[in-house]
Amino acid sequence: MREEEKKTIYAAVTGAVLFLLSQIFRTPPGNIEDKDLLSALFLIAGCCNAALGFAIFAQGWLFFANRLSKARLYTSALFLGVCIFDFLHTLSFAGIPEISSYVNSAQSLWLLTFSRLAGALGILFIFGRADKPVAASGKNKVFRKSFVLTLLALALFIFGYAAAPQMAGYAWVAGLKHMLDLTVLFIYLLAVGLIVYPGKREKSASLLIIIRSLIFLALGQVFFMNPLGVGDMDYLFGLLSSGAAYYLLLTGVYRLTIEEPFQENEQAEARINYLAYHDDLTGLPNRRRLMQRVEELVIQSEQDKSCGFAALVIMNINHFKNINDSLGHYAGDLLLQLVSQRIGNEAKLNEELYSMGADEFAFLMTDRTGVENCLIRAGELLQLFETPVQLESGEYHISLSLGMSVYPGDGETAEQLIQNADTAVHNAKDQGVEIRRYIPAMQMKAKERLKLENDLRRALERDEFYLVYQPQVQLDTEKIVGMEALLRWNHPKRGLVSPVEFIPIAEESGLIVPIGEWVLKTACLQNKTWQNAGYRPICVSINLSMRQFLQPDLAGKIDDILQEIGLDPCYVDLEITESMTLDKETAFDQLNRLKRLGVFISIDDFGTGYSSLHYLKNMPIDRLKIDRSFVSEVMEDSNNAAIVSTITSMAHHLKLKVTAEGVENQEQLHFLRQQHCHEAQGYLFSKPVQAAEFELFFLKPSLGMPS
Repeated sequence: MREEEKKTIYAAVTGAVLFLLSQIFRTPPGNIEDKDLLSALFLIAGCCNAALGFAIFAQGWLFFANRLSKARLYTSALFLGVCIFDFLHTLSFAGIPEISSYVNSAQSLWLLTFSRLAGALGILFIFGRADKPVAASGKNKVFRKSFVLTLLALALFIFGYAAAPQMAGYAWVAGLKHMLDLTVLFIYLLAVGLIVYPGKREKSASLLIIIRSLIFLALGQVFFMNPLGVGDMDYLFGLLSSGAAYYLLLTGVYRLTIEEPFQENEQAEARINYLAYHDDLTGLPNRRRLMQRVEELVIQSEQDKSCGFAALVIMNINHFKNINDSLGHYAGDLLLQLVSQRIGNEAKLNEELYSMGADEFAFLMTDRTGVENCLIRAGELLQLFETPVQLESGEYHISLSLGMSVYPGDGETAEQLIQNADTAVHNAKDQGVEIRRYIPAMQMKAKERLKLENDLRRALERDEFYLVYQPQVQLDTEKIVGMEALLRWNHPKRGLVSPVEFIPIAEESGLIVPIGEWVLKTACLQNKTWQNAGYRPICVSINLSMRQFLQPDLAGKIDDILQEIGLDPCYVDLEITESMTLDKETAFDQLNRLKRLGVFISIDDFGTGYSSLHYLKNMPIDRLKIDRSFVSEVMEDSNNAAIVSTITSMAHHLKLKVTAEGVENQEQLHFLRQQHCHEAQGYLFSKPVQAAEFELFFLKPSLGMPS
């Protein structure tokens, strides 16, 4: 139980005990001899109550706070009226001549009743519902409402005061006062219930203080309406209880409307500052914080030349996208957390781990003795992942690529050091090595790559792409039965750019989607043009990229292109790779939509991916293309020969066609015929050639057309 809850329970118990003790040891009114002392005590207690009431008003209305609240403003306005009523009651009841000559002690009790009734109703209205903020411009509106209510209460009292002499003889007047006193007590208890009940959730400390205030207000009301007979001491105890209640209310309202909102703002600001400098998923400091830290190290190194090397290592998880795509983003997030924990647990003195976002981390090493020492430590980080990572779906072996920049030497500013380490890690991934230290040549290559990407963005507009076609030969008849359309880029300054250079850039940048659509449309249009020219129809094979394949509307786009050109879908063969089928559900759905168009589907570079035979037999595909890496060494490597033989045999059993890529000599061709491979393509038959050359050497007229 919280401390404030205990205090609230103690307040209720203390109030009950205090009332019982006062009744057990109460002094009969007639036996109090020192009336002046009693009047003085009344006056002091009453003035304290009035002062506390005015303090509540001043706190809410006069003291500045960033957040204005309705509860705060209404409470302050309410207690401005309450403190006036209480002060008048105190002066008249204490027998101050200037007041008592106008308001006698009996009438002053009505003042007290009105004060209690107004206070009880106001507290019930204010704290019995959720607080809301109010604009600064609405402050005067709240004040006007409260002032009108105070004037109405004062007018009601004046009316009662004027009518009191005429009603003094009626018995029902005393009954009315008793009923109003009971109503006040009931309202106090009802207010406690309304504050405690809503939502049955844990109450803030400020609301618990207000509940304690209501308990003492209720206790004071019990003293004022004591059923055993109200004496001077009962009124005194009532005033003391009210004073304690006003003090608690002053504290509670302050905490509820000023202190707690201020603390909430502080906590929100602290949370915002935390998120600004930390990664929400791993809890690690982020790139922004790393920038600050490296800047601090640079300044420190400039001031103290005795500081050792500082090395920054950027770490990238290899093939993280495959994990995300195949196992889902939840598994990917869990993997990032496990990787950060494994590295963070091994961090030593003067080593700090940061999250760079996505699948990248930064490891900062300070006060090192040399570059070699930094490289050794980087190698130790790689060894952390020789043991697999345990995810919910099983154990997975992962690897990291590391890029390192060292200060001084690899950059003079924090931005340069981080950028150069990032360049080094991407170079490591491109080269297929584990660790790379930054060298200036990497930056030149990165700039060159960026320039190539910019040129690639304009290549479509400038009509710099063209297609070449490589024939596909049926092995048992040696007839041309198809062709593969391959993309080429004729750069205006560089000349021919290898697809090995620009295709990965197009993939990463997303440019492969519009480029792939251009390839599809151009190849289909060329095939239809040849058919219209009277050549025998053959199938054109077109490669789809991963980004194209994942497009939800891919089938619709292809259908529109075929409809526009007028090409029969049976003369189009779409080639995908095994990696595109990792997400089985998405792949099957996409393949089924494509098959419904009537096109053929092939799996390109088969044998280099991770296809499951269970899924393969259910896939709506027509052909397997054996990767050239197996075919090229089929006569020298028995393992490659076994792989080709196995793929061919499996395809026959699955009733799929088999095409071998990269056939370069007669020995390879003879071996493929022995394995009953259906088709082949490669330099033995022809290199990829442009459309005019392909038409001249490989196309034959259709039947009925003169040759």
